[in-house]
Amino acid sequence: MPPTPTPSQRYAPNAQDEPETPMMMIPDLFTSLPPIQDTLETQTSRLQNATINECLPFLCGEQDNVRYNQYGVPHLDRARHIKFLRKHLEKLPARYVTLDASRPWILYWSLNGLSILGEDVSRYRDNLVETARSIQNPTGGFGGGIGHESHLACTYGMVLALAVVGGEAAYEVIDRRALWKWLCALKQPDGGFQMAIGGEVDIRGAYCAAVLVTLLNLPLDLSPDSPAWTDDRPNLFTGLAEYVRRCQSFEGGISAQPGGEAHGAYAFCALGCLAILGAPHRTFPRYLDVPRLISWLSSRQYAPEGGLGGRTNKLVDGCYSHWVGCCWPLIEASLAGPSKLMFDVNKVKNSDIDIHNLYSREGLIRYILCCAQDHSKRGGMRDKPSKTSDAYHTCYVLSGLSSAQHVTRLLSSDGEGMMTHSEYDVSPHHGSPQIYAEEDRVNATDPVYFIPEGKRKEIMSYFLSKPGF
Repeated sequence: MPPTPTPSQRYAPNAQDEPETPMMMIPDLFTSLPPIQDTLETQTSRLQNATINECLPFLCGEQDNVRYNQYGVPHLDRARHIKFLRKHLEKLPARYVTLDASRPWILYWSLNGLSILGEDVSRYRDNLVETARSIQNPTGGFGGGIGHESHLACTYGMVLALAVVGGEAAYEVIDRRALWKWLCALKQPDGGFQMAIGGEVDIRGAYCAAVLVTLLNLPLDLSPDSPAWTDDRPNLFTGLAEYVRRCQSFEGGISAQPGGEAHGAYAFCALGCLAILGAPHRTFPRYLDVPRLISWLSSRQYAPEGGLGGRTNKLVDGCYSHWVGCCWPLIEASLAGPSKLMFDVNKVKNSDIDIHNLYSREGLIRYILCCAQDHSKRGGMRDKPSKTSDAYHTCYVLSGLSSAQHVTRLLSSDGEGMMTHSEYDVSPHHGSPQIYAEEDRVNATDPVYFIPEGKRKEIMSYFLSKPGF
């Protein structure tokens, strides 16, 4: 009996076939079981093995309803994903009542996902402005739905959605004075921010607040009635970087709060916050143990799946294509520092490390297009093949795909102080080989704010030209 072929050999040409079956060039890394496996069986190991077995048929090119290219990678079904996201901007079915407190998020996920896919979303501006007005509170910020108390995450999502559609009407619906007063009330003596009045203080608040202050050009001054006010006259960013520093865990990752478990989404919030407070090549090594963080982030990518997980001993999940995958461009900017495009910036000085390949871009792209893409008529993106697509995963999987398909370089920083503005160049990354067709490349996004770079510049320019309230 002949030996059983390995997954990567299953499509080798057979002289008896008419016509020959083309061989797909899939590295064994993505088609074989891990070379090292723990012999101690636990619930965690059983779930991990089940996930590998769930993903392998997609990674090996064995799905009959999927068309693969010569590298064993399907095309991006752009039209279906666009249709899927558009449905989330229409009247939603009754079952979505459970997401009533997440209205700003549904809008951001859908609009930003469409923008990444190349769609013009300005036609949604009028309806979005009316929705924003209905959930904005006179005390500042936006709630998750009509009549809900303001929440920092919902406010972040709503402001980003307004930035994505752009235009004066979208910008002017934001009550910046009330929002500033509300942020002052959320600012805490330890440097962090509450997520809502009386709510938890965590790393999400640090990032969301930094995004809102800089996008909307809010004053850094702290109102005297803030819980963080002292005679030293602190501001909104006082102690914020130090708070981020305290959230780095013993593993090297970032936790929600000091002493917590490291998590991929919190790592991105920490890096995004520090990148706003100063240029990454200055703030990251000043406030974080970068080598330990790189080690932790590297451990979040699995083989054969190629995708990313969010915590130690957790399964791969498509959404971490963004939360973990989008940490890498900022890490790369931190290692390389400012550069000029006419020079070779792929290498760190005196180093053989290719800083733009600190993780497997190919592996992540394979997972996204093979496993995280819903290949049915439904469209959209998902956690893994056994899960259903949704707007959340569609937005963040596409964001991760965009990051993997592009290279981010820090071009300049306008100073060394707090809240210095940095400019980035985000240009196409060309793999060798490039395993996807050029038509499957999605739009680039801003590496810190994760909206289209042009939209980030537009909203910042608008409010920079309108000092004060």
